[in-house]
Amino acid sequence: MDVSELNMNEIEKLISSENDLERVAFVLKTIGHPVRLKIIIMLAIDKKLTVNEICDKCGLEQSLISHHLNNMKLKGILDSERNGKYIYYFILLNEVLKVVDCMSNCRVS
Repeated sequence: MDVSELNMNEIEKLISSENDLERVAFVLKTIGHPVRLKIIIMLAIDKKLTVNEICDKCGLEQSLISHHLNNMKLKGILDSERNGKYIYYFILLNEVLKVVDCMSNCRVS
């Protein structure tokens, strides 16, 4: 939804809930890193990936990717499941996809 499409009552509701604002800020802080955004976009495309698959796609070391995955998992953005010897990560909080989509349409000059 475009902010210009909101009426004044909807805008007031949006900004009057301190809990909602804090949750949005929490999610933005968590995903507000280029590596984390890249991981989220990859998981949006592939649905489930292992740490090694993410490392290969990003070209970054496993320790760095694991750090970001654990951070997002602890904060409820991602989750994981074991399948045999592999642990697959996936997006748990689907609303982050809306945020990323919205941000991808922003152009900063």
